[in-house]
Amino acid sequence: MHTCPEKVIIHMPLHTLTSNKTAKPVVANKSLKERALHALLFELIGVLMFAPGLAWALGQSICKMGAMTVMISTVAMLWNMVFNAGFDRLRARLGFAMTLKARALHAIGFEAGLIFLVVPMVAWWLSVPLLEAFLLDIGLVLLYLPYTMLFNLAYDGVRERLLAGPQQCAADR
Repeated sequence: MHTCPEKVIIHMPLHTLTSNKTAKPVVANKSLKERALHALLFELIGVLMFAPGLAWALGQSICKMGAMTVMISTVAMLWNMVFNAGFDRLRARLGFAMTLKARALHAIGFEAGLIFLVVPMVAWWLSVPLLEAFLLDIGLVLLYLPYTMLFNLAYDGVRERLLAGPQQCAADR
C-alpha cells in the first residue's frame, strides 16, 4: 500500500462535497440491521461509561442500577431506531445537511423524547416520585447530550468513510 507523500488527503463529509449550497444532501438509507447496530453500540458504550458512576452517586447497588440501566437502554435502543428513522426521513424530505446546529437539534429531540418515555419507569423502579425521577433523568440527559452528539458525529464519520470506499492518490494509479 502506497502512502501519498506528495499531498495530504483531507476527509470531507459526503454532504459537503458540492459547491451548490441549495442542493439536497445525500441521505444514505440505513437498513434495520444497521440501525440496530448503531443503537446497540450507542447504548453499550453509554452503559459502560455511565452506570458505575450512577450507582455510586445514588448510593444504589450496582445490580439494581445495572438492571435499571439495561431497562433504560432497551427503551433507548428502540427509541433510537424509531427517532433516527423519522429524522432521516425528515432530512431527506427537507434536504438539510448535518451541520452542528442540526446535530444539536437532533440530540435535543432524541433526549426530550427519551425523557418522556423513561421518567415513569425510573420512578417506578426506584420507588421515587415523578419529580425526583425527572430530576435524575435531567442529570442523565446532561451526561448523554454531549455523548449523543459526539457518538453520532464519530459514527457518521466512520460510516461515510466506509461508504466512500478506499481513497487512491495519483502515485497509486
